[in-house]
Amino acid sequence: MSNSILVVGGGFSGLTAAIEAAEVGYEVYIVEKTPFLGGRVAQLNKYFPKLCPPSCGLEIQFQRIKKNPRIKFFTQAEVTAVSGDAGNYTVKVHIEPRGTVPSSADLSLLASSLESDVDNEFELGLAKRKPLYMSVPFAFPSRFVLDKAALSRADELKVGKSAFCDMNEAPRDIELNVGSIVVATGWKPYDVTRLTNLGAGAFANCVSNMQLERLASASGPTAGQIKRPSDGKAPKKVAFVQCAGSRDQNHLNYCSYICCMASLKQALYVREQYPDAEVTVYYIDLRTPGRYDKFLRKVKADEKIALVKGKVAGVEEDAATGDVIVEVEDAVKGEKRKYRYDLVVLATGMQPSLAGQKLPFDVPVDEEGFIVGGEEKGIFAAGCAQKPLDVMRTAQSGTSAALKAIQTVRGR
Repeated sequence: MSNSILVVGGGFSGLTAAIEAAEVGYEVYIVEKTPFLGGRVAQLNKYFPKLCPPSCGLEIQFQRIKKNPRIKFFTQAEVTAVSGDAGNYTVKVHIEPRGTVPSSADLSLLASSLESDVDNEFELGLAKRKPLYMSVPFAFPSRFVLDKAALSRADELKVGKSAFCDMNEAPRDIELNVGSIVVATGWKPYDVTRLTNLGAGAFANCVSNMQLERLASASGPTAGQIKRPSDGKAPKKVAFVQCAGSRDQNHLNYCSYICCMASLKQALYVREQYPDAEVTVYYIDLRTPGRYDKFLRKVKADEKIALVKGKVAGVEEDAATGDVIVEVEDAVKGEKRKYRYDLVVLATGMQPSLAGQKLPFDVPVDEEGFIVGGEEKGIFAAGCAQKPLDVMRTAQSGTSAALKAIQTVRGR
């Protein structure tokens, strides 16, 4: 029997669960598939309820992890198999090589000298990156990653000369014995390219809500300046399209909970940067639960932000200017019209990261990919692996999962 706890996923809920369990005396393993901890929160410009930058909340969590010897974490790692039962699970984990030696050395100069450029997955297609990289300045672990597959022959020669890079590091597999498992695998933005009627993936100035977070972030591709991807111009007229793919039987058949608040927050991003900009939010229903109603009143007080109850039927692009022409049916006025915008932001929904994947652990999921059981086996879902949540409720779910995991290992 084991008193250790495995946390699958190093986003906000996973970090919270791991820290809460470790700080009351339990050994915890975190397995994260990306090179850095922090999950989707690390990609945000600001998050509710205090509109903090992600570094604010995450750096506190990172410090708590550093100072707690009971927490061990593995990045670029995935659980490949789970056997056993509650109280005694054997977990196989595959770990990809990082390609750099354990060090917090600043390798940005070497990275910038490399000739290869590849799509930057962290920037959601808005920028390129070098084969040697760190996603954000506050990344944890504070250690560069080497993408060996992206190196040119000339790059290989440069990297091979660095004492901080290890071209020969091999993948490895380990086994962990744990008594309980917290699944905190998080969420992914819905694939915007499937929203063909809304121009997603086809029109440069039609971006997703997560892409706008990166445009507004100081660590993002435009150093925090919200600009049109097509030409770098400051947008003067911006439209937000709510429920882009959500509450739709052809896409996501549910409300993603946070999209309305995200768009209202992002409308203020635009207004703060551009005092003369006009913003229109097209919505089916505006959902601002509980304490967030006060935030809605703040947005409504801005005379340059219009909230229009209407369904966007489709969009077109003016090829000459890059402008996006939006066709909207106004539900109140009962009329259909077309409007021109410099930039359109699609409020795409939250899809569980597990959607469409074969799971290494035996837990039931619903048709959307959310975990809906498994607690009797000592496996507990946290955060957006369970349902769409904001950051605050994600943290609360992490604490809840940690308590349940502790009860499982303590009771055996």
